[in-house]
Amino acid sequence: MGLSHQQATAKFSSLFFFFLFFYLFMLVIAPGLASSSSRQLEWRSGTATYSKDTAASILTGGACGYGDVIESGFGKMSTGVSGALFDKGKACGACYEVRCVDDIRWCLLGSPSIVVTVTDFCAPNYGLPSDFGGWCNFPRDHFDMSLFSFSSIARIKADIVPVQFRRVKCGRSGGVRFRVMGSSYFFQVLISNVGLDGELVAVKIKGSRTAWIAMARNWGQNWQCNAELRGQPLSFELTISSGSTLTSFSVAPAHWQYGQSFEGNQFEEDY
Repeated sequence: MGLSHQQATAKFSSLFFFFLFFYLFMLVIAPGLASSSSRQLEWRSGTATYSKDTAASILTGGACGYGDVIESGFGKMSTGVSGALFDKGKACGACYEVRCVDDIRWCLLGSPSIVVTVTDFCAPNYGLPSDFGGWCNFPRDHFDMSLFSFSSIARIKADIVPVQFRRVKCGRSGGVRFRVMGSSYFFQVLISNVGLDGELVAVKIKGSRTAWIAMARNWGQNWQCNAELRGQPLSFELTISSGSTLTSFSVAPAHWQYGQSFEGNQFEEDY
């Protein structure tokens, strides 16, 4: 039996809107995704120095709030970055592949590359020119590395070296780590050891007696909400910059205490 006029019209309309959506996706959205991916893989030019302070915040504190970055799971391959890269703390935990280039006097032979994690902010110094001491002045792309990471690409006698860098995925050992802090008035969690993108763009928390609660970035990778969550198992939902979401249920037991750390699931590459 043939289709009625109304059925044929409805079928035609459905096919029309399907192909229209497909056309728009290929024309507008797909190129954007491809260009975003290619931008992440492209090498960009910048500069690098290292902190000469033996108690440098790059390893023991810093604007991301990680504290001791070795205990936080990042190791010694850590770096501070200028404001152009730091993006008000959103870059905390992100990974960059960096190599010293175009300076045979200071670059190590073969220009080996390393992967570093952003753990600190390199503050600008507008009292000095950008090409003479004000290395982290906006809009420069600059890495202020730990001594260990800098010495893996250049001689430590160098004051500053030209580098190439690009964003890469972060390889982490173990699960995402959560350190709970706060008081009866607010709840705060420091999140570290995040895989893949490394940087978080959204965090939600859930107690056994609450719905999912959106948290706000306090500073670095410290996230906060105004909720009373004591005496409840805690679950977390994390979203990274690529849009992938990870949920870790009942990471902290009901008897958790402020100052304790817990380990959840980990982001994994989709194949």
